[in-house]
Amino acid sequence: MVTVAAVTTPFYNLWMAGRECYHCKQWVEEGEAHDCGTTTEAALTQDLSEDLREAWERLREAAASLGDQRIYASHNSIMFSRKSCYFFVRPKTKFLEACVFLGRTLKAPQVRRALPASKTKVAHLLQIRHRDEVEAPFTDWLQEAYELSGTPASRTATKRAGSKPKPGPKKKKETAKRR
Repeated sequence: MVTVAAVTTPFYNLWMAGRECYHCKQWVEEGEAHDCGTTTEAALTQDLSEDLREAWERLREAAASLGDQRIYASHNSIMFSRKSCYFFVRPKTKFLEACVFLGRTLKAPQVRRALPASKTKVAHLLQIRHRDEVEAPFTDWLQEAYELSGTPASRTATKRAGSKPKPGPKKKKETAKRR
């Protein structure tokens, strides 16, 4: 016999009270508070070298000064978002990997890679190794990404140039019956 609780619980947890944490895979009993610590800003930046920590603090300060936004940790990244994420940082052992979402492709020596992220945005990957690298033009790109994330994409910008409207359904011709 299946109870009501069993209907809402996944099959592998059918007879157990609790859940498995998505991040650390630790078993958490029902009603128990759990903070695995892997998804906090402090946990992601605690092992940074002095140069990288200074670069991180400058980077966070520059991004936070742009205006109202949400800053949060997710998996191995620290995300900066308004309506959508406009920028994130992955702390590595030797550098900070920054990903900035812009409405155009940049051609600059700081950009390691540029990948299409959507129809309107391009993700630019950069490596930051020192505090001095968090200045123009990088801060200008952050400002541009911040402004882009607060505006909804226009319908005309998402349409392909020179595209023709799709034709409607074809009408059937009536044929006169011959007698």
